[in-house]
Amino acid sequence: STAAFSASEIRTNRNVLTSRSMATESDEPSVSIERRDFFGITAAAAASTFLIPAQAANAAAGPSAEDLQRIRTGYSGITYLLENFEKETTVCRENGGECKRDAEPVRRYMGLRSTTDPLFQIEKVFAKVKNMDLDIDKLESFFEATEEWNTAVNMSNSMAFISQFGEYNPGGGKDEVLKYLNESKKQVELAEGALKKIMDCLDMKP
Repeated sequence: STAAFSASEIRTNRNVLTSRSMATESDEPSVSIERRDFFGITAAAAASTFLIPAQAANAAAGPSAEDLQRIRTGYSGITYLLENFEKETTVCRENGGECKRDAEPVRRYMGLRSTTDPLFQIEKVFAKVKNMDLDIDKLESFFEATEEWNTAVNMSNSMAFISQFGEYNPGGGKDEVLKYLNESKKQVELAEGALKKIMDCLDMKP
C-alpha cells in the first residue's frame, strides 16, 4: 500500500525503478539489482500496512461529544459568574453576620479547583482539535484563541490568589482584596472572549 509512504518517497522509488529499467537486458547484474530492489520496495510497502499500530488511529481522534459539552458548560459557567460577579464572590456569615469578598469562585469557574470542574485541564481537549478537519484559517484563529485563553486563565488565577490573601499581607486590607478581585474579573472577561472565539471556530453554539 502506498499510503504508508510520503509523496516524495513514492516519487523517489518510481524514479529509481524507471532509471534502472532503461539498462540493457544484457547487463545482467543491473537487472538482478533492479529486481531485488523492486521486490524489496514492494515488500516494505506491504509490511508497512500491517505495522501501523491500531492506537495511531485512536490518537488521531478529535474531541468527543462529551469533550465539546465540557467547553459549552464551562462557557455558560463563566458567563454566569460575570453576570453575578458580586453575588458569587461575596460570602456572609450565618445569622446576618459580616460579609466579605472571596475570589475562590473565580478559580472554581475557571476550572482550577477540582477535577470535576468542566474546564479542568481543558487544554487537553483543545489539543485534540488539530485532528479535526478544519479550514486552515479557522485552525489558525483557534490556536490564537487558545493562547489568549491560557494567558487569561493564568492571570485570573494569580489575581484571585493574591486577592484571597490581600487582607493579611503587609499593608493589605479589604481595599487590596477588592482591587485584585476586580483585576481577576477583567481576566475572566478576556477568558470568556477567548472561549467564545474557540467555540466559533468549532461551529459550536453556547
